[in-house]
Amino acid sequence: MSAALPVAAIQALQPLTVFVAAPGVTGVIAQVEARLQGRRGPRVLQPYYDLAKQFGKESLAPIGASPFFLLAPGIALAAYLVIPLLIPVLTSYPLPLGYMGDIAGGGFLLSLASFLVATAAAETGAPYAQLGSSRAKTFSAITEPVILMVVFTVALITATDLPYALAETVRSSAGQILRPAHLLAAAALFMVILAETGRIPVESHTGTNELGMIDEARGLEYSGTQLALLSWGSAVKQFVLYTILADVFLVPWGLASSRAPLAVGLAIVAIVAKAIGVGVVVAVIDDSFAKLRLFKITEFIAAAFLLAVVAVFTLYLGGG
Repeated sequence: MSAALPVAAIQALQPLTVFVAAPGVTGVIAQVEARLQGRRGPRVLQPYYDLAKQFGKESLAPIGASPFFLLAPGIALAAYLVIPLLIPVLTSYPLPLGYMGDIAGGGFLLSLASFLVATAAAETGAPYAQLGSSRAKTFSAITEPVILMVVFTVALITATDLPYALAETVRSSAGQILRPAHLLAAAALFMVILAETGRIPVESHTGTNELGMIDEARGLEYSGTQLALLSWGSAVKQFVLYTILADVFLVPWGLASSRAPLAVGLAIVAIVAKAIGVGVVVAVIDDSFAKLRLFKITEFIAAAFLLAVVAVFTLYLGGG
């Protein structure tokens, strides 16, 4: 019988898995998108090569930018990496820090990181960076209430907003996933994820098209190590959101139920596979629609909010 891994080691493996695997998931999504468009596309490991190149370059800051401009990407990445300590990434049982915060706390960390990057971009004085910062803050004010509504809805369904408890409730029966209220709340969360990762058919998440840039515009003034941290943070944020959707809402299976090294290793493979699966679905959706006008984002987010509201009504009308 193999020796069990220390709890502290498993706790550390959760953010480490997200940190290491996140660029690879981004590479797979880019490859899938290229194939859907009839192109060869970049290598799956291309994000890692890009990060290595960026870390090797000199970091520059615009004239007049404060030290906060250089610190913001690292702080944002650190905020993103705190969230895997709170959610079930590898284990079905709660780890020591699993009850340190709930989903609302994780949402706060996501918002905090986004706010830091947007504020740092705004102080550069560059027009495109300020444009992306202004748009990011505006649309964050719209999406955050939707996230809170989704959390509120799920808390009503499961009587808790702790991620491990939510996953346990869903895992207790496959029928839990098929409840109308739960499906509506999951659909609302999925729409928010599309918005937060720049995959809705409005924003241009690649390239420098100023008509649709939001996240891409905030990093135009960065270079070197700071640009690498910003890119890595964006990939980690995407992986974290995919993990919440998969391990808390939809398919909370494949998690390790013991501290055996084999079980934990299989859980690492499972979470990477689930993140890639969600990413492939997102890529298909992203490539299936033409880009719309920017103001359509409000209508998109409003639809997500209405789904969460309908989930609440469905719950109280007997469909929960």
